[in-house]
Amino acid sequence: MSYTISDIKELKRKALDVRANILKMLPPGKVGHLGGSASAADIVSALYFKHMKLYEDPKDDRRDRCIFSKGHAVLAQYACLVELGYFDRSELEKLKTLNGILQGHPDNKLTPGIEAVTGSLGQGLSISVGMALGLQLEGNGARVYCIVGDGELAEGQIWEAAMAASTYACDNVCAILDYNGVQATGSTKEIFPIRDIREKWNAFGWYTIEIDGHDIEQILSALEEAGQVKGKPTMIIAHTTKGKGFAFAENNAYFHNGYMTEAQHKQAVDMLSAMRMEA
Repeated sequence: MSYTISDIKELKRKALDVRANILKMLPPGKVGHLGGSASAADIVSALYFKHMKLYEDPKDDRRDRCIFSKGHAVLAQYACLVELGYFDRSELEKLKTLNGILQGHPDNKLTPGIEAVTGSLGQGLSISVGMALGLQLEGNGARVYCIVGDGELAEGQIWEAAMAASTYACDNVCAILDYNGVQATGSTKEIFPIRDIREKWNAFGWYTIEIDGHDIEQILSALEEAGQVKGKPTMIIAHTTKGKGFAFAENNAYFHNGYMTEAQHKQAVDMLSAMRMEA
């Protein structure tokens, strides 16, 4: 798959749309996962609007799958799915309400385009590996992309899934680590430091790529490279900034799952407007 300078510019604009949709879901005073959703916005924009094979029917068997193992950041995924027309924009304002289809964590029974229920950290990668094996058995060439959090790497099930994916040569699995360095209550280095991330994934039998997770061109190049790997799964280590795009939220653990004041929300909207002018 090739891409042009105009593709890069369009995807940058799409990433701003994704962040704008996140703001619509999180009006002033509404608690939600702004930080980890914003850090993944560029990654999911590259996936959904350029790289993945998608179809008008979100259940088309030929589709590529995307699973948020760090399910609390699903707002970034919702923000893409609404742009694809999988559900009405009015649902954004009903986030985490009983009369809406968008819950705080992914629910594949409620939301078109969601592949699995996730959010109990550590489980999404196992689900992705299982799906990938099923696709291989069916002779289906679709790929599975799994967004993993860096705080989530403390979960043992992640490493069990890593071993299984390598053992069974799941080369149709591509995991993307949203490596923003901040989890619910502080930095990952303070709470549960995991050293030598790339070396660990290499040791578990994965092909690894390391990128700037906010550089669209690097993201697309890594996804293309992953698609050429045979005989082993791929881990893309994407260095990101928690709350990217919203200065008051960047690298701020409070906005892992906090709320914006009216002034902060207006500031966020103004920041996006300024970035659109430059895009």
